[in-house]
Amino acid sequence: MILTIEDKYQKELIVRGILSKLPDWFGLTESIEEYVKCSKEMPLWADIEDKQVRGFITLKETSPFTVELYVMGVLKEFHRNKIGNDLFKTCYEYSKDQGYLYMQVKTVKEGCYEEYDRTIAFYKNLGFKELECFPILWDEWNPCQIYIISLK
Repeated sequence: MILTIEDKYQKELIVRGILSKLPDWFGLTESIEEYVKCSKEMPLWADIEDKQVRGFITLKETSPFTVELYVMGVLKEFHRNKIGNDLFKTCYEYSKDQGYLYMQVKTVKEGCYEEYDRTIAFYKNLGFKELECFPILWDEWNPCQIYIISLK
C-alpha cells in the first residue's frame, strides 16, 4: 500500500533505512545523509506492507514548471514486484495535480555501471527521455544524465 508520509522523523527513518540497504546504488554515507536531510522537507510516499517499508520516493520542485524525482529506493528483494511503478504513478499523479508540466530525474549516464543501467531501463520503461548529460556535475567517474517526462 502506498502511503503519504508527513512526519519528518518517519521520513528520516524510511530514507535512511532503505538507502543503507542498497549499497550498489547508495554506497556513500555522506550521500545517504544528504538524501535523508533533504527528503525530510519534501513530499514522500512509501510502500508499506504488513508494517514493513519496502520502498519510497520523494519529489523536489526545481522550478514552477518542473519537479524532480529526487530519490527513490526499493529494497532489492522486492525489485520487479511493481513497487517502483506504483510509487512512480503516485508521484506522477500528484505532480500533475499540482500543475507541474515536467518531471526530471538525474542518474549516472548509461554504460558506466551495470546497476545504474538497470535503473535507467526502469526510467525509460516509465516513459522518461534523455535530455542532457553533464559530464562533471558530480565528478568525472559519474557523468550526470538528466531524463525528463511530460506531465501533460
